[in-house]
Amino acid sequence: MTRLLTGIFAMAAIVVASNILVQFLLLDGLLTWGAFTYPLAFLVTDVMNRVYGPDSARKVIFAGFITGIICSLIGTQIMLQGDGYSYPAVALRVAVGSATAFLVAQMVDVFVFNRLRAGAWWRAPLVSTLVGSALDTAIFFSLAFSQSVVFFGQNADSEISWAWDAVPFLNVGAPVPLWVSLAVADWGVKLALALIALVPFRLIVGRLSARMV
Repeated sequence: MTRLLTGIFAMAAIVVASNILVQFLLLDGLLTWGAFTYPLAFLVTDVMNRVYGPDSARKVIFAGFITGIICSLIGTQIMLQGDGYSYPAVALRVAVGSATAFLVAQMVDVFVFNRLRAGAWWRAPLVSTLVGSALDTAIFFSLAFSQSVVFFGQNADSEISWAWDAVPFLNVGAPVPLWVSLAVADWGVKLALALIALVPFRLIVGRLSARMV
């Protein structure tokens, strides 16, 4: 139980921190500080999977999913002021996109990791994180901001219409909807952190495995 609680606490801390840090922008709004903490959720999932197995990893994921929903519910009740009107700190579409992306991407991460478990030590965490990160980015930004997703209704769309503004791609290229640049920048951070996370993955797994001997 202690090992599971440690994983749950780590996952919950990452989810809460990311929900807070997403409010702070970087690089003219292309990124937020939350983009650098959120990918650590894949590290927690992969460590739990490698050391304690997929069932423990899924329990930790579920705890992170519930934590994220709570954070989103709180955010939808916080009203901010801007340009003469009020709007929720967390829009409905963003909340749904965030929860859906987290659950699907993390569960796929566990599936891919298990398929590659018997290979080289780095292959399972790297490939599973790359696949999960790509899914997470695609699902979140599509549900949260894409104009092709219309089932949320006009009220929900009005809360995120700023993401449809045409701006230079990554602030330097041809004009594209802002959310496209945000998605690519976010994915780039996830890719970089997937590689960097191999170092703490190796160290943490080694230490935890030694304790179990």
